[in-house]
Amino acid sequence: MPGTRKLGRTSDHRKAMLRGLVTYLFENGRIETTVTRAKEVSAMAEKMITIAKTDDLTAKRRVLAYVTKEDVVKKLFDEIAPKYKDVSGGYTRVIKTGPRRGDAAEMAIIELV
Repeated sequence: MPGTRKLGRTSDHRKAMLRGLVTYLFENGRIETTVTRAKEVSAMAEKMITIAKTDDLTAKRRVLAYVTKEDVVKKLFDEIAPKYKDVSGGYTRVIKTGPRRGDAAEMAIIELV
């Protein structure tokens, strides 16, 4: 099935969850979540970093429309995006960590490379 994964949520809930996870990833550098969520977060985080590499007003507004905290947007433009100036893609890494104890969901760590 092409397109985005539904993750068992309504579209509004899914978008809000992904926005929160992407913001948290930029804030902390790494997060632990399920594999399917990690793959979706990876895709959105890569898009946000690619936009932030432009570093103009339009890019800032586009990223601010998605990332939920202004200080995280500032960090993205000042610290994270310049680090990947000469790299075209592959800014995140998803590492599988095995099943979760409670429900055996496949877990993964997603981090900025």
